[in-house]
Amino acid sequence: MKKYILDFENVRKEYDGKVILGDIDFCLAEGEFLTVVGPSGCGKSTLLRMILGQERPTSANRFLIDGREISHPDITCGIVYQGYSLFPHMTALGNVMFGRRPELDCKAHRKKAMEYLERVGMAEHANKYPVQLSGGQRQRVAIAQTLIVHPRIILMDEPFSALDPITRESLQKFMLEIWRDAKITIIFITHVPEEAFFLGSRLVGLSQYFAEGMIDSPDGNHGARIVFDVEVSKLVDKTTRDFKAAVQRLRDECLEAGCVRHVKNIILEHPDAIMTLTSEQKGECSPT
Repeated sequence: MKKYILDFENVRKEYDGKVILGDIDFCLAEGEFLTVVGPSGCGKSTLLRMILGQERPTSANRFLIDGREISHPDITCGIVYQGYSLFPHMTALGNVMFGRRPELDCKAHRKKAMEYLERVGMAEHANKYPVQLSGGQRQRVAIAQTLIVHPRIILMDEPFSALDPITRESLQKFMLEIWRDAKITIIFITHVPEEAFFLGSRLVGLSQYFAEGMIDSPDGNHGARIVFDVEVSKLVDKTTRDFKAAVQRLRDECLEAGCVRHVKNIILEHPDAIMTLTSEQKGECSPT
């Protein structure tokens, strides 16, 4: 039986009356590599912070991680940010050791941290400070810092966006190796459709550009919801026609503000995709 590590129903987030995320329905099986895309301002990072426990939803019928309500950050989730998150006054080894307070003696803790640096290909740079490392190397150390706490979920908020194309592709392949070896759940936000298809086993698109009810244009304050949810076949060759067609479909159906679907017709093809709609949202009755 499939085990779901995340289970959301009608999750809503507002800031000062402005709806950012509206009626998010979603469940995620353990061990998935989920990539999340969407237009600017659709709430991708907000959703990540809510999963981490840094923020609370304004309202929700269910907002569960591993069967319990998400209330605060803990070691269930580790996170790798877009900006480099290492402590500048600590070496690579020191940063990884700081990722988890030693449960063993200092010597054993140091050995464990070195094992994780070895795992991410950074053991020879253990005594260097962040300023002495390239952007890709710093992100590898940040990943080791996250892995050492043994999280159930790794959250990644556009972690490779500041890197050059060659380093970015190298780290994409590296993350796939980590995912396969560790059998961990990863949620990866990106603004690059090609990256989303290359990495993901499941791809979700958030967008505020959809219509609901009796109108055919987006409401200015209904927030974003999931408008694209597909199972990703392993499109590993970015030059093939199938890969390019999948990317173009995503652009057309999720990323282009001019393409507005009604909520009854959005693309929810993944077997775990869910959506709860009221009769009013479906346009089956007029609002009272």
